[in-house]
Amino acid sequence: MLKPLEIADLEHLADRALGDAERGLAPAQDAGETASEETDAAASAADEANEADQAGLVEQAGVIEQASLVGQANGADGANAGDSGHGRLLIEPEARRLLAEAADGDARRLLNLLELAAELAETCEQEPRSNSSSGVVPASSTSPLSLHPLSPCIRVETLRQVIEGSVRRFDKGGDAFYDQISALHKSVRGSAPDAALYWLARMIDGGCDPLYIARRLVRMASEDIGNADPRALGIAMDAWDAQQRLGSPEGELALAQAAVYLASAAKSNAVYRAWNSALEDVRKQGSLEVPVHLRNAPTRLMKQLGYGHAYRYAHDEPDAYAAGEQYFPDGMAARRYYQPVERGLEIRIKEKLERLAELDRVATAGAREGQSP
Repeated sequence: MLKPLEIADLEHLADRALGDAERGLAPAQDAGETASEETDAAASAADEANEADQAGLVEQAGVIEQASLVGQANGADGANAGDSGHGRLLIEPEARRLLAEAADGDARRLLNLLELAAELAETCEQEPRSNSSSGVVPASSTSPLSLHPLSPCIRVETLRQVIEGSVRRFDKGGDAFYDQISALHKSVRGSAPDAALYWLARMIDGGCDPLYIARRLVRMASEDIGNADPRALGIAMDAWDAQQRLGSPEGELALAQAAVYLASAAKSNAVYRAWNSALEDVRKQGSLEVPVHLRNAPTRLMKQLGYGHAYRYAHDEPDAYAAGEQYFPDGMAARRYYQPVERGLEIRIKEKLERLAELDRVATAGAREGQSP
């Protein structure tokens, strides 16, 4: 596991990652890989020296080359943005320090914060001066990183808004998204309601769409609880409906209620396993014919062909069960996909299915005896 980066490493990483992206060397989304490279002790001394020189130049100028962050917003790629004078990002020294501290050793968080702040950056109306009251560090007129008068600026106030959460984005395509939804799902499956609440809060606070979480809760109710507690599915659906009707933040409490119930409920993945087994059989064996006695016969011709003939109507049978009836395709042995567990309501379901299976065995044995000479 990678160790958290130091503040100096994070500052350098922001400079390096964004500068490389503008030069077409590395995309900004490879932050984790870049962080690993930055902390790789095996890096060559020449490369380290070169990077140190670049970092020093950037820090002295008080500028970060922003690559796609503002270049894309201006309708230009990184290189063109730089040539036009709109591709460089000015940042207040205090904001730069605050950015590194807020990242707390997490390279991905640093770049996410930087991207959000860049989108909210103000436009400098004039070339910043060394005695400016804003505290923005000026760029030397002879520096290759000199600023255009309309360069965007990240100020401390803007960055504080991003860090405090008034401006957020939840990266649905990033590892953090899938890691957190996985943690929520595993907490529910593991009957840990407090942990489930924590990960739910993390995702909601991070800006994740609550309706996405609602859909995942419905999935959890069927996959990990199933018929051990069928009420779980209804509660998850009700939470989804509440979120749709109320919106945020009112509807989020219903999601929390559902998450707690699901985590606390009896667990069974018997339906989940049974469904996968049935799908596997269908894919392996193809489209086997429906037995004639199970076919619908809405027309006279179909009846003449024997459709539905000898079908046993369950409600006319003892205990509403046609013992020994064949429901699988001809030539396919009966399967037992669904195997209830000894938890929750499935305890009683299992007892009933075992009783019905015994009736089938008796009926089948009787039929064989009747056929014997």
